[in-house]
Amino acid sequence: MLSVRNLSKSFSGPRSKTVLRDIGFELAAGDYVAVMGESGIGKSTLLNLIAGLERPDSGQVLLDGVDLCALDDDALTLVRRKHMGFVFQAFHILPYLTVAQNVALPLALNGIGNKPMRRRVGALLESVKLGERGESMPHELSGGEMQRVAIARALVHKPRLVFADEPTGNLDPESAKEVLALLRECVKGESAAGILVTHSSAAARTADKTYVLTEGGLRAQGHAGASGQADRRRGERDRRRSPRS
Repeated sequence: MLSVRNLSKSFSGPRSKTVLRDIGFELAAGDYVAVMGESGIGKSTLLNLIAGLERPDSGQVLLDGVDLCALDDDALTLVRRKHMGFVFQAFHILPYLTVAQNVALPLALNGIGNKPMRRRVGALLESVKLGERGESMPHELSGGEMQRVAIARALVHKPRLVFADEPTGNLDPESAKEVLALLRECVKGESAAGILVTHSSAAARTADKTYVLTEGGLRAQGHAGASGQADRRRGERDRRRSPRS
């Protein structure tokens, strides 16, 4: 579904710097991966390149076989509007709109009618445990609740790709844990592919797979992830229950 091939990016200036060099990986629908690395190493730049918010020096970003790097800005805007969702560290919730209106924004931009819009918004608010808060204003919500609104908004238009850039950076540990669990559950439930950028190893462990970004490139760091750990625990229980031969 997503194929990143030999992606490179440099920034010019008095102290020019190569941030990314020959980055490559692939995601299928339902994959949820984390990207870790030191501050300033280029994690957010990588997300911006994949999303078409910045242009690479070389390489390709293929979404369902279409090279996003070859599209003009207007075409990229349409791709983001229809096929991508974003969750940021800052919630970016519009303060003068209700919770439901904030969540509905991507649907409105995509020209979805009022009736299906209300159904879809209601379903997403239920999935992030805010079903009763649709008419609330943002100032009435906690930080964790606002980030849940952001998750619902990112997924409401059924995007192919979901980007989460330090989504728990402004949250307390308990809210962060809840938001990470919901983010994973929602991405998986919607059969999207998700990329989580984080400094937190605990956050990264909620993903299926972790990549570490360094000056030398992007390397996979193996761990079972939340689903793999659950599968392993089920397997251990099954073995304990099996009669010995």
